Amino acid sequence: MEVKHGRGYVYAIEYHIVWCVKYKKNVLEGEIADYLKELLTEIAIKYDFRVESLEVVTDHVHVLVSATPQHTIPSLVKYLKGISARKLFLKFPKIKTKLWGGHLWNPSYFVATVSENTESQIKKYIESQNDSSEGV
Repeated sequence: MEVKHGRGYVYAIEYHIVWCVKYKKNVLEGEIADYLKELLTEIAIKYDFRVESLEVVTDHVHVLVSATPQHTIPSLVKYLKGISARKLFLKFPKIKTKLWGGHLWNPSYFVATVSENTESQIKKYIESQNDSSEGV
């Protein structure tokens, strides 16, 4: 975990965030999953945080982000889920038919803070998500 410097402060903040597709539908496959990975990375760059690790499973997403003290957890989740849903629906309108015309993401999410002692474990866990059949 990298210690960063801001104006008058030093920090190392990482969050493991997980969210699911509405109704746990398996829609995040193939080019949709690939595009979602690109989107989440672009969103992080635009809003000045960093994706450290990322895995898209067919019905949920795991992301490890490194943020500044100015980022709140709800704002990070809002950026990641809100922007990605809008852009995925625009590029892949067929997704909406699988969700009965509704929202892409379940409104809830999981978040855990990550320390330098747990960072490598969390990264391994995220990277292994497509290797296992377990859900969230």
